[in-house]
Amino acid sequence: MRSLLLVAHGSRRRESNEEVRRLTLGIEERAGESFDLVNCAFLELAQPTIGEGIDAAVAKGASEIIVLPYFLAAGTHVVNDIPEIVEGRRRMYPAVRIQVTPHMGAAPALPDLLLGMVPGADR
Repeated sequence: MRSLLLVAHGSRRRESNEEVRRLTLGIEERAGESFDLVNCAFLELAQPTIGEGIDAAVAKGASEIIVLPYFLAAGTHVVNDIPEIVEGRRRMYPAVRIQVTPHMGAAPALPDLLLGMVPGADR
């Protein structure tokens, strides 16, 4: 069973966290049969945490978990914090394949996406 876990920073502002949850639902709708589970988790300030998100996927039977960092830049959270949390869960669940994708800001499609948001921009 494949699971996708969208990881965001988390916010004290409830509406910001709800925005991530709505995005997760949109991803789930578009993913089709690519993933059996699509959920989100937060690095801090909101629930579930990344560890809890991985735990929940494993409890539901995931044998593969793809962690997708919803971050624009490769700061400390992307480079250190998320990989450390994931590595801890890999040790807890050696039979589960857990991998971290590049962060959103590294996506080759991002420049086109951003230009698509700008009225009158040539693409």
